[in-house]
Amino acid sequence: MARTASLSRKTSETDISLILNLDGTGTADVATGIGFLDHMLTALARHGLFDLTLRATGDLHIDFHHTTEDVGIVLGRAFAQALGEKRGIRRFGHALVPMDETLAEAAVDISGRPFLVWNVSFERPKLGEMDTELFEEFFRALAFNAGVTLHINQRAGRNAHHVAEACFKATARALRVAAEIDPRAADAIPSTKGAL
Repeated sequence: MARTASLSRKTSETDISLILNLDGTGTADVATGIGFLDHMLTALARHGLFDLTLRATGDLHIDFHHTTEDVGIVLGRAFAQALGEKRGIRRFGHALVPMDETLAEAAVDISGRPFLVWNVSFERPKLGEMDTELFEEFFRALAFNAGVTLHINQRAGRNAHHVAEACFKATARALRVAAEIDPRAADAIPSTKGAL
């Protein structure tokens, strides 16, 4: 069964459409109007082995907040939709990603209980034109709309570009593992409760 989702969301601030395939090859075709966010979403798809087509337009003349957060919302909802009943998945995933002086850790539980723990700091307020505080907003929107518990920890790092990119890559790898079908699990829900 294909684990895919196609979603769109339009508000007075943003207009977003995407297609997601959890069992892809890491192909991304992304255009949000925010160059650095496009770079990060491409890395997320590549290292998660998710195929992602995403188009977003937003009120960038104000700032990048609404577009960044709303992309996280739609991507999270698509992730939840593509997972369906979550039968046979590994559920938990963890990754450590080094990037030069930076080391980022992500741990995920596809639990149905959304939560974000964000232990990341940036030594400068912007990357290009993007506010670094928006990365936390993106990951919160992703976690809460996907229904996952997500912990992202910065173990080392000073270069803001490296810190952001390592966080996205670590999250991608953790999500990839957690969403994978476990051949030993048959079609079971990975919970003693029988539901996630």
